[in-house]
This record gives sequence, structure tokens and C-alpha cells, in this order.
Amino acid sequence: MVNLIQLFFWLYYQLGFLIDPSGDYQQKSSEVLKKFNVCRRRDLLLPLKLASNTYNDNAFFEKLQYTGGKENATLMMLVRNWELEGALKSMRALEDRFNHRYQYDWVFLNDVPFTDDFIIATSAMASGMTFYGLIPPEDWNRPDWINETLFQERLETMQSTGVIYGGNRMYRNMCRFNSGFFYKQKLLENYDYYLRVEPNVDYYCDFPYDPFKVMRTNQYKYGFILSLYEYENTIPSLWENVEEYIETRENILNMKTNSYNFLIDQEYFSPNTVGIYDSSSDYNLCHFWSNFEVGDLNFFRSKEYNDFFDFLDSKGGFYYERWGDAPVHTIAASLLLRSDEIIHFDEIAYEHKPYFACPKSFGIRLQQRCICDVNSKKNIDPSVLSCLPRWWRHGGGKKFIKPQEHL
Repeated sequence: MVNLIQLFFWLYYQLGFLIDPSGDYQQKSSEVLKKFNVCRRRDLLLPLKLASNTYNDNAFFEKLQYTGGKENATLMMLVRNWELEGALKSMRALEDRFNHRYQYDWVFLNDVPFTDDFIIATSAMASGMTFYGLIPPEDWNRPDWINETLFQERLETMQSTGVIYGGNRMYRNMCRFNSGFFYKQKLLENYDYYLRVEPNVDYYCDFPYDPFKVMRTNQYKYGFILSLYEYENTIPSLWENVEEYIETRENILNMKTNSYNFLIDQEYFSPNTVGIYDSSSDYNLCHFWSNFEVGDLNFFRSKEYNDFFDFLDSKGGFYYERWGDAPVHTIAASLLLRSDEIIHFDEIAYEHKPYFACPKSFGIRLQQRCICDVNSKKNIDPSVLSCLPRWWRHGGGKKFIKPQEHL
């Protein structure tokens, strides 16, 4: 046995000398091995690649360079006077992380007049101009054609069965307004883009680019961060009405270029996804969480979108059920837009309780001064609660953005 070991080392030495008498081969092999140590270490930090620059080891040492100028856009918040503290919290975070560089206007909307205290405090917090709009009653209140008796019965039933916001009248007004009336407000008439902001949200990283510029230069019509499953008991008849809409609008829908398959894909990605959601229709319940969305107002003003909204509105589901604006926006964008007109903002860290998105890249988190726990169970992307893998498969795919011209 000893002789065999000695023979092995003798042959190894002799062959190594013949192949590489100078020893360069072994030296270069060692260099290559050490060269990729960083990649191996990164594998411990990043179980799944999300961003195109996840593998940029020098991200921390590359300072973000922002270009001047701004787009014809505004930050929009639907908010009540008593939500002032939450409004200021959201404003402070968005100003610090993004808007102090651009000074975009703020548009505040309310179904009652804003108080002086609200106007003074929010004006002081904003870096841009602030505008305050009173929503007309016809855009906010329940329409006269809704059957009051049936509406009350449905409220009581949904509340007794534990449907989230099932007994809330005001919430239904809000969802209907956000679905079909926000873009009709006079204060928004002269803008092309909006970023929706809600009270009590947070932004955990510096924005690496101006999302409005990204939208315009790439001709995107809709942008989102979080995508997850809707509660089916809030929208029991929504999809059957959508199917009726599709059947009667085949001439205007391009099912080859839109994202219809994103809405109906129900394949399981792993055994861990079994039981995460249970849909009784062909709709998989995936939707873009509209509490953060960047949109082209001209898309919402279009004849096609308003035809879609009017069709759904006529069914009464905003009141007899509890249809939310998130699935309405999602289904509309998925049907009416090309998949390459919708963008997932993969590097904007955002929280709307109980979930948030935090960039997976360690270098990016350092570069963008992030304060978020990437390993938290509340970090929804990617997890079994997220619809993002379905978007990668059937929507716009894994398209990532942070080229210099977009900053």
C-alpha cells in the first residue's frame, strides 16, 4: 500500500514537471480558484437572483449618478384628514429616498375638504408643489342604481363571514374611485404619469433611478413592485364577468401580446406552493398590489380602459361584493396592454404592511443605503405568497433596469 502511494506522488511530480516545468500551471490554477471566491461567498447570501446586477461585486463602490430634469408627473395620495400622521410618515420616506432630488408635485385627494392643519403640515414636508382636491360626490358616492336593500344584505353577510373589509361602506367607495375615477380628477388633467402613495408605507432604499423617466423612455404604461394573491371571497363573481367582457371584446384584445396567461396560470412551482391559494375559477387570483403603482394616465383615460371599467361597474360588484382596485387594475393592464408595456420595479424597496420587497443583492443594498431584512418572512419576493414567478413566466419576464440613462 505504501509503495502505491509513493508511486502516485512520483508520477504526479514527473508528469507535472513535464507538462508545466516552470510551475506556471499550478500558479494560474490557484489564481483562478481564488478569483471566484467572491462568487462562492455570494452564493451563501443570495439563494435566488432577482436583479441583473446581483452579480456586480463592485456595486457598493459605484456611486449612483442622477441626471437632472424631471417628467410631467406627480405623486398622488388619496387620504383623509385624520390620517395626517401616516401621510407625513410616507411623505418623509419618499422625499428622503427619492423626491428631494426631483421635487415632483404632490396631489392630495379627499372626499371632504382638507383642514388647514393637514395642508400646512404636508406642504412643509413636500419638496415640490402641493395641490389639494375635493372629490366630487358623483365620483365618490354609491351610485343611485345600486339596490340599497341588496347592498345592506351583502354587507351583513360578508361581515358575518369574516371577509376583509366586508362590512365597510367607505372602503367600497374608495375601491370604485381608485378603479374608475381617480384619473378623471381636475388636478391630474395636466399630468402624464402618477406614482400612487398611501399613508403609513415605507421605502427602505434610495431609488436608483427616476421611475417616471423609466416609464417614458421605455414606453411603459404600468409599473408595480409587489404581486400576490387576492382573497377570493372579496371577488367571487369578478372573473365570470371578465370572461363575459373578453367574449364580447375579442376584436380589441390581442391575446398573443397581452398578459392573459399571467392571470390564468395555476401550475404549482414546487410542493411548497400547494394550498397557498385555492381558486374556484380559471383566474389564479394574482394581482399587482396597487398601493404602489406607477401609471401612464393616458392609459387610464383611454377609451379601452374606460369601456372595461364601465362594463365591470355595471355589474355592481364593487358594492354587492367587495371588488378591489388592485385586481381591476391588474386584469385591465394584463388584457389591454402588451406584456412589454408593464414593468416590475425590481430594485425599489417598499413596504405596505404586512409585506415588503427588499433587494436580494448585498451589494445593491449597500449601494442604495437599504434598511431592510432580506431574510424576513415578510419579504414577499420571492416566496410562495408572491405571484412574481408567474409574471416572469407569462408576463414581461425578468427585465431589469438600472442603465445610466434612466437615473
